[in-house]
Amino acid sequence: MSSFLPDPATTAEISPSAVAAWINLPPDQRPRLIDCREADELAICKLPGIEWIPLGAFPERWQALISNPNLGVVIYCHHGMRSLHAAMFLRSKGCANAFSMSGGIDLWSTSVDPDIPRY
Repeated sequence: MSSFLPDPATTAEISPSAVAAWINLPPDQRPRLIDCREADELAICKLPGIEWIPLGAFPERWQALISNPNLGVVIYCHHGMRSLHAAMFLRSKGCANAFSMSGGIDLWSTSVDPDIPRY
């Protein structure tokens, strides 16, 4: 299990500040960071080092999303609701190390990086 993630038995969410602590590490050394928003939202703003997989594609792509469960998966959206749904979907497929970034990119903008536009 990744040392960057909380205990999956106690929560399905991770804070933006916790993600900020490892986001700049090489992708093979940190959890996968997946943006599950739609293309028009991605055009407004995005975090560095992300993979973009819209929530609607999760049913077809879930096996690839959990290809390295030891590193874990963190998903984010605008406010954290869609990403929580996505994390719970991946957990239902056997990936206990799937998390939603609480508050989404909106909370990231207010608590980590004010240069990320809010919408």
